[in-house]
Amino acid sequence: MEVKSVEIMDTTLRDGEQTNGVSFVPHEKLLIARMLLQQLNVDRIEVASARVSEGEKEAVTMICRWAKQAGRLDSVEVLGFIDGTTSLDWINDTGCRVINLLCKGSEKHCRFQLKKTPEEHIADIRQSIAYAKKLGINVNVYMEDWSNGMKDSPEYVFQFVDSLKDESIERFMLPDTLGILNPMLTAEYFKVMTERWPDIHFDFHAHNDYDLATSNVLAAVNNGARGVHTSLNGLGERAGNAPLSSIQAILKDHLHVTTNINEAMLGEASKLVENLSGIAVPPNKPIIGDSVFTQVAGVHADGDNKNNLYCNELLPERFGRKREYALGKNSGKANILKNLEELGLELTPEQTRRVTDRIIELGDKKQLVTQEDLPYIISDVLKHTAPDDKVKLISYMVSTAYGLKPMASVKLEINGELYEESAMGDGQYDAFVRAVRHIYKNKLQRPFPWLSNYQVSIPPGGRTDALVQTNITWTYNDKSYRTRALDADQTEAAIKATIKMLNIIEP
Repeated sequence: MEVKSVEIMDTTLRDGEQTNGVSFVPHEKLLIARMLLQQLNVDRIEVASARVSEGEKEAVTMICRWAKQAGRLDSVEVLGFIDGTTSLDWINDTGCRVINLLCKGSEKHCRFQLKKTPEEHIADIRQSIAYAKKLGINVNVYMEDWSNGMKDSPEYVFQFVDSLKDESIERFMLPDTLGILNPMLTAEYFKVMTERWPDIHFDFHAHNDYDLATSNVLAAVNNGARGVHTSLNGLGERAGNAPLSSIQAILKDHLHVTTNINEAMLGEASKLVENLSGIAVPPNKPIIGDSVFTQVAGVHADGDNKNNLYCNELLPERFGRKREYALGKNSGKANILKNLEELGLELTPEQTRRVTDRIIELGDKKQLVTQEDLPYIISDVLKHTAPDDKVKLISYMVSTAYGLKPMASVKLEINGELYEESAMGDGQYDAFVRAVRHIYKNKLQRPFPWLSNYQVSIPPGGRTDALVQTNITWTYNDKSYRTRALDADQTEAAIKATIKMLNIIEP
């Protein structure tokens, strides 16, 4: 059954929040909801489970109030239970107009968890649907444990859908609740469902226990699923859900299926959820990881120079990203040339060879070399008439004492002139940055860059007692600058990275 377009329902705010250690406060839920519906243009979002808490009720109410003003109220959904009128009244109080009714999709769940016959369970569902209709709330039905239902009790599944297909149900949602499926089984089960009931809208809700969620979504859509459930960054219970970024790319590139997703916002949405959830995205996570658009091998950079030989359809610009060329022991001349080209620097072939040798040497020591480091490596290697740094750190002192704020005194030489300042801060490095900012603002009457991201790590292959690496991102004149530095002391490493940045922006 060929599907031309697919509906995306994102469950970051409901199932994604069931990730161990993740809990969004109401205003964070609203921020994510707006990102999903306004900027990513997701078709539907599942934002909560009914009856959880007063805080959850407040969050749903806030989201629904905003969604109504934005004309997207019908896109907001809440998971509800077959509990008489309780869930539906809770949902109605928030202003939400869609319930995703949690039903049993396997006979085992029906008989052993509910302790009811299929006929009794179906009768209860009908009562909930009737009450929802009275309240003006639309109904989607979750068939919980559907995958095991198809494996162990298909006749129960058939009875369930046959009994309810003529009720006021918008969508039958088919979850792989325990993550047991593989693509072959997903294809087989979906083919049965869509051939038996070709007019019903079936959603697929995958779980990633075997790392097959994305593949299973592909199989489901290829066999007639009209909607799929995703989460940003793959957040979800246990091993998580199908990540929206991967699903979007696969549906478009492999099945040529249309969605309404604005791909260019996927990276920004991922960062928002990463920051609010506290769950870091692995750097090699497809589409959204920090390093997935970084070429390391020199032969790849060479191929990109020769008619994009090492590019596929996953172009970084498509997702609001940019391709980078890493510098390390696998770098070749082509990688160096790519980075030099972006910096506007030109070297002779002999100079390029010497710089390449130095980068390989650093790579053997497990040091990370960035594009921002390249001018310093060139200066160090070539020892020619390259000008000295315009900004030099002459001296500094940072101090801290129990019960007092840390203090820093700093002396800088900028274009041959000496400047001194002191400041207090929330930490030793914060005090240092405040002192330097005072120099730029009070003595030079110039703006000072804003620190937008600060990461501390042990270099790859290092140990806890080895060097510390700081990676700092700065914003200055609507441009971003990233600088890294290594030192045995975290504050010293951060200060080195700061001086690197000041030399980059110095006119």
